Amino acid sequence: MLSLERRLLRLAGIFLLLFTAALTLAPLARTPAWEAAWTWQPWAVLLLWGAAFGVAFHQQRRLLPRSDPYLLPAAALLSGWGALTITRLLPAFGLRQGLWLASGLSLLALSLRLPSDLNFLRRYKYLWLLGGLLLTALTLGLGSNPLGYGPRLWLGCCGLYLQPSEPLKLLLVLFLAAYFADRIPLLRLNPKAPGEAPLGPLLLPTLLLAGIALALLFVQRDLGTASLFLFLYTTLLYLATGKRRVLLVALVMLPLGGLAGYALFPVVRVRVDAWLNPWLDPSGNSYQIVQSLLAVANGGLLGRGPGMGSPTLVPVAHSDFIFAAVAEETGLPGALALIALLALLSLRALHIALQSERAYYRYLAAGLGAYFGGQSILIIGGTLRLLPLTGVTLPFVSYGGSSLWTNLLALALLLHISARRPAERPFREAENAAPYAHLAALLLSGFLGAAFLSGWWSVYRAPALLARPDNARRSIAARYSPRGDIRARDGSFLALTVGKPGGYTRWYPLPAAAPVIGYTHPIFGESGLEAGMDAVLRGLEGYLAATVWQYHLLYGTPPPGLSIRTSLDPALQSLADDLLGETPGALVLLNAASGEIYVMASHPAFDPNHLEETWEDLLADSRAPLLNRTVQGMYQAGPAAGALLLGDYLSRRDVLPPLPARQEYADLKCALPPADATWSAWLRAGCPAPLAALGPALPWGEAIPGGLGKPPEVCLPHPLGETELPSGGETDYLGLSAVWRVSPLEMALAAAALTEEGVRPAPQLVTARQTPAGEWEYLPALGEEMRVFSPQGARGAVSLLAAEGHPWWMTVALAPASETETYTWVLAGTLPDEAGAPLALALVLETEQPQKAQTIAGDVLRFALGGHK
Repeated sequence: MLSLERRLLRLAGIFLLLFTAALTLAPLARTPAWEAAWTWQPWAVLLLWGAAFGVAFHQQRRLLPRSDPYLLPAAALLSGWGALTITRLLPAFGLRQGLWLASGLSLLALSLRLPSDLNFLRRYKYLWLLGGLLLTALTLGLGSNPLGYGPRLWLGCCGLYLQPSEPLKLLLVLFLAAYFADRIPLLRLNPKAPGEAPLGPLLLPTLLLAGIALALLFVQRDLGTASLFLFLYTTLLYLATGKRRVLLVALVMLPLGGLAGYALFPVVRVRVDAWLNPWLDPSGNSYQIVQSLLAVANGGLLGRGPGMGSPTLVPVAHSDFIFAAVAEETGLPGALALIALLALLSLRALHIALQSERAYYRYLAAGLGAYFGGQSILIIGGTLRLLPLTGVTLPFVSYGGSSLWTNLLALALLLHISARRPAERPFREAENAAPYAHLAALLLSGFLGAAFLSGWWSVYRAPALLARPDNARRSIAARYSPRGDIRARDGSFLALTVGKPGGYTRWYPLPAAAPVIGYTHPIFGESGLEAGMDAVLRGLEGYLAATVWQYHLLYGTPPPGLSIRTSLDPALQSLADDLLGETPGALVLLNAASGEIYVMASHPAFDPNHLEETWEDLLADSRAPLLNRTVQGMYQAGPAAGALLLGDYLSRRDVLPPLPARQEYADLKCALPPADATWSAWLRAGCPAPLAALGPALPWGEAIPGGLGKPPEVCLPHPLGETELPSGGETDYLGLSAVWRVSPLEMALAAAALTEEGVRPAPQLVTARQTPAGEWEYLPALGEEMRVFSPQGARGAVSLLAAEGHPWWMTVALAPASETETYTWVLAGTLPDEAGAPLALALVLETEQPQKAQTIAGDVLRFALGGHK
């Protein structure tokens, strides 16, 4: 019958074999055509892993047959998983990690031949620690960095590097375990306090040496290792003395040390700020943590699959952020399994400590458990925003020969200590086991916190994180899975995907419509319809859930996106864009009955085909070309509201009030010269006087003229908040012009209500989407139509606003934008008896040009009536 340890190692081997096979197939599976090159590097790493651990296991069974059966399998799975993940990220680094692993396991196999009492380590404890301090001190003058920049924490030559701070952690544990084991029995012989070891004689020598180590690390700015040193020192001191005041002092010193580090070291300040609120600077100082959280969120519940994610977007994913890489490609189960393995390694070390006969072995085993657990929680916590980033490695998993060798030597020590345990021997009742239980509870709490946050980011918060515009993984997936097209009402393309798998890009044949169609870009995110209909265009909606999951599991991408058809008329859209020219403003033309939008013109516009070349200029342009003025622009309504007030007034009363004397408002000019002093002429010319007569007579708070209110739903981004409307007690006409702020789309819908006998239609921009079978499926409007005027009120208003000699009604008005600037509004619509599709139009120019505005509106209506009979 196979031993437990051998069975566990076989399970680890099977997992890594499957993982290697998945990595090999991943480049092929990224595209349904399976066109890619095979990768051989994972198999080389797997062979190195299998041979090295086979030799180590044979040596362990022969030399230390009674050692703990869980230690070697846990380390084998962690180190193999880590090496293969590094190979997936950086193949050259993965092969190097495989060589480090093979040489480190050879060192472990040799160390198993050492005397199992480990007295040579205890006897020369000062020499070991001073040697480590000397090597660390040498980095101050001879240090280098393998990358050629950054902290100079390594000693190296000829392409080989050693980071002395890594073995220094192990040497500190060795020194403290040996020192406390030697000194505490002597101090307990103190006649003044028999059986109790005073803290003073223990603290002074250890504080001196630990202080030197910390000082070196602070000078190097290796604050992550310094934090771990403080944790290890406090832990071993508490285990050795059992005095709770050690913990109290540590709890007091911890926040004080944190405040001092925040004040003295910019790197600490940056990391703490990024920890507290990474969303303030997601592309700057918080870039690492934000990308780490995005990677975990992208992994989700089941993961993207080995080799199918995008963990290389996370900086230093092969080292500090390797947990995020594992979580992205193996999902929540992989993250929890990794945490569980590290927790098992740490807690087994404490279990070994409790079963050891001698204090030296107890302190050493517990210290090694604290080393594995504390370092794991520090780096995983930084990855998941449980703790500030510290920059330490993940034991056995992260890239680095110094770290891996140190971990394997620590593992060898635990194997030696566990092999000396009696077959059945509980911890002696005379010893105090409480500190070990407290340490186990602390480590377990940290691992449980990491497990909880793994689920929090990968499941609960994942949808919101993945929808962020700075999530480049969406764009990477779009290179392999074609995005759906956006088409006009006649079937012509407004946006389409071009290229081949792995190199798909987006092309926009009608750039002038960009404020409405928007853009999708790996750097600049998404806007317009590209953002509003993203789920359909990406293939996340419209398919069966099973199909989406099938593509997710097999290819790591959504299915091919589904196309959508809009109500936009390319000819009308181009005409409106040409007429607006360089004048800032917006024009909306829609079917007053169905709500279908024929034109959404916003100027100035931009060319989405050349965003990278023009982005900085677009951001710097004071005219805001990236703004979709039709829905996001909020303009003063001013006297343009007169037509809506008229419809509302006539819906309540049959007779208009007397028209105010024109001389009372001589300082407020009309948009156009009125033909005579009548209601009809003054309303068409945009004179402000009618507001004074109509405004006070309306019951504000009971109804909103024209249905103005919340932004209409059209699958486009809207401005924050609702339309600003007047409230009771503030209804004078000057007040109206100061507080009414509306979008052109809202005004067009209000105009449609006048044309369509008081019924405001539900706006519709996207009319159909393509099914997976290639057929077109009609999409209803997102909102519902509503009656905002009575039929007689709407007919009465239209009859007064009818333009002489034209089949439409129209009003032109000026609205104050500021003390020096004025907007020009046009509201218009077809007359009720006009044949063809009923139309409604709203136009706003950000200049005082009433004649030009009237001409633009008339030309658009004339062309539309000719083409939409």
